[in-house]
Amino acid sequence: MDISLLPGTSPAAGFDAPLDMLSACHGRIEKQCSTLRRLAPHLAEHGADADARQAAANVMRYFDTAGRDHHADEEQDLFPALLESMAGSDAVCLRDITMALTGEHRELHAAWAALRTQLDSVARGDASALDAAAVDDFIVRHLRHIAREENELIPMAKRLLSEVQLQDFGKAMRARRGV
Repeated sequence: MDISLLPGTSPAAGFDAPLDMLSACHGRIEKQCSTLRRLAPHLAEHGADADARQAAANVMRYFDTAGRDHHADEEQDLFPALLESMAGSDAVCLRDITMALTGEHRELHAAWAALRTQLDSVARGDASALDAAAVDDFIVRHLRHIAREENELIPMAKRLLSEVQLQDFGKAMRARRGV
């Protein structure tokens, strides 16, 4: 079973289309979750072989960098821009959504911290370190969070944010990544 994390093709999105870039990131998170879902059975069958150790290391690298930047993009730039652009009934809805998503980011971070410790052990060769229930919890939380952002947040941002706000958001994303 190949559990490598070689990046697949993702929708082309760049800093000039920051909302599309957020959506593409969601797709990459889903791919990482898919790898995690395959990792536990792989460990049971093959132990912490080279593929398992590499997969664990790749998932850690992704969530330690791109995953962290993704939440910062939203909390430091997207949410404030949306709140600044509020009008009419959007105000209550936006406050509720951004507060809920920020809370979910904190929960995801806590779940990641626990899972990361286990993945670090796998990367060092301990096949028994990964708790399947922790993996499932992490994946379920992420998929639910992504669905909310894709179905509620991003459509609202596309409707409310001006071209200037989107350009500023893209510049902030680029700066956060040192590009």
